Amino acid sequence: MPSATEVAGVAKGAIVRGQAAFYTERLHSFVNSFSHLRSFVGGVVLRRQSVFTGGRLLGRSGLRRRFLFEFSSGQTHYLWISTESENLSSFCDILDLHLGVLREIVLLSEFGSGPKSFQVYRRGDFDLESGTIKRTRKPKNSPLHPFKMIKSIGNRIQYYSKLHPIMVFFISLSVGVTILMVLSLYESQFRMMSNYKKSDKGSDTYPFAKFRNLVMVAGHSVYTSSSCEKVDKENAWFLESYQKHPGQAATFVTHIQEGIEVAARDDEALLLFSGGETRKDAGPRSEAQSYWIVAESKGWFGKKEIVRLRALTEEYARDSFENLLFSVCRFRELTGTYPHNITVVGYDFKEERFVHLHRSAIRFPDTRFFYSGTPSSSTSREAALKGEALVRTQFQDDPYGCLGSLRRKKLGRDPFHRSIPYPNGCPELEGLFKYCGVAPFPGSLPWAV
Repeated sequence: MPSATEVAGVAKGAIVRGQAAFYTERLHSFVNSFSHLRSFVGGVVLRRQSVFTGGRLLGRSGLRRRFLFEFSSGQTHYLWISTESENLSSFCDILDLHLGVLREIVLLSEFGSGPKSFQVYRRGDFDLESGTIKRTRKPKNSPLHPFKMIKSIGNRIQYYSKLHPIMVFFISLSVGVTILMVLSLYESQFRMMSNYKKSDKGSDTYPFAKFRNLVMVAGHSVYTSSSCEKVDKENAWFLESYQKHPGQAATFVTHIQEGIEVAARDDEALLLFSGGETRKDAGPRSEAQSYWIVAESKGWFGKKEIVRLRALTEEYARDSFENLLFSVCRFRELTGTYPHNITVVGYDFKEERFVHLHRSAIRFPDTRFFYSGTPSSSTSREAALKGEALVRTQFQDDPYGCLGSLRRKKLGRDPFHRSIPYPNGCPELEGLFKYCGVAPFPGSLPWAV
């Protein structure tokens, strides 16, 4: 039987983790308690079939089992011990009695050449009789596990913030801005859906709720004559210098007739004449009113019973972009919804401006946007094309007409200083009405896909 001093000396080298002094003191009382064990050996494995204890080499035949005992006594400590299996039960009883609660037994996977390095199998319940490790069920995740994970992430962030404070600041700023943008997007979509739900609930209050398509005739001049018999005469209209060409008035009438005929072919179409009070000398009469009066004087070109009751005006537009945008808003105001299809009636040389520039600016689907163009007078064709090229270039640089020359022109076409009511009536387009930029409007739109 080895003495307490011998075992304590071995224990000092055998402890893998913990304080040697603490364990040495415990072993003095421990050794004296298991004198009845016949083949207890405590020590460090030196080679495959030998155990060194207290300076004596004990040769053994056959393969010996080696175990790592983890036990608790205030703190957790590890001790390397080799013993015969038939004495393990008594050994464990004594170990539990003198050194605290036995925590677990793990079978070693390698014998090793010394106390410095060894490997163990995965931890589990060890069967002392069979010498095998029992498979145990994986414990259910603790409800505190997510909190531990969050705490771990917080510690990592704190570590990196001390290591690279500037980089962490910019990353945090980027994440914050991204979150704000996402929340803003969802907020606008939520508001849009809320407004749609409100409009659906109040659909009975919209007198034109059954109409799905918009036919818009863009106004070009104000009718100033008190007689309805001169609608095709130039002196019955207020014309700018670039408009004073023979046959110009007749083109206005052609626009009106074309709009009526397009609307007549579609039972779900609402006809809007668009144009504000754009000329000071023409008096406070809008282009839209002028076109409606001409249509009335012409008996709606034989389509009175079909079209008149669904023909209305939009009387605030000051340029071609506002003709389109304001008419869409007016349609929403009258029907409670936005148009499924849009057809614009105007001069044929303005088709590219409406179809490619204005439509793109409001991001309306091209498959649902149509243009019905009529020719200008032959005497004004060349001048009209030159003027159109200039205006088209201006809208390419300023799609929303809110900067530079387009803005000044628009202000000049409001001589009576009318307060534009929009986006009242189309609250979903509030962001679009306020937007001013070169790039297309980035916000949510009811028809955007």
